[in-house]
Amino acid sequence: MNTLPDVDLRELYARWSELWRGDFRHAEDVLDPGFVVHQARPDGTDSEATTGPARLLPEIEQTRAAFDDIDVSVDLGPLVDGDLVSARWTMRATYAGGLPGATAPVGTEIAFSGHDILRAAGGKFVEYWTCTDILDGLTQLGAIAGPNGPARAE
Repeated sequence: MNTLPDVDLRELYARWSELWRGDFRHAEDVLDPGFVVHQARPDGTDSEATTGPARLLPEIEQTRAAFDDIDVSVDLGPLVDGDLVSARWTMRATYAGGLPGATAPVGTEIAFSGHDILRAAGGKFVEYWTCTDILDGLTQLGAIAGPNGPARAE
């Protein structure tokens, strides 16, 4: 049961999803200035060092720069429990180039999944835990070796 007055966490998650679709118009309405990301990062950097929209929006922009035709679908959820909302999603996209180490040709279609858990307070998201199968995505792009080896340029 949602314990936050006047806040529909499913609607807030829908607005969150719009951020990932490149619509940043309502970022300050969705993300608290102290918004913290808890994320294992492949490069070892501290995901909690920067907070608020300044932490998340550049990551979304980097993702959108590397891929065209991005489609993020929610596979399960959003599920709400108190001040928490979670969902399982899949991103499908076409590689636009520019990722270091990627050997896949521009135009390669990829798909990978992940899940989000977000905590809300005061009508905005204040914390974010994410687990993304980025290894699957990087394998499809030939940036790391997977069970079938790296992607090969045609």
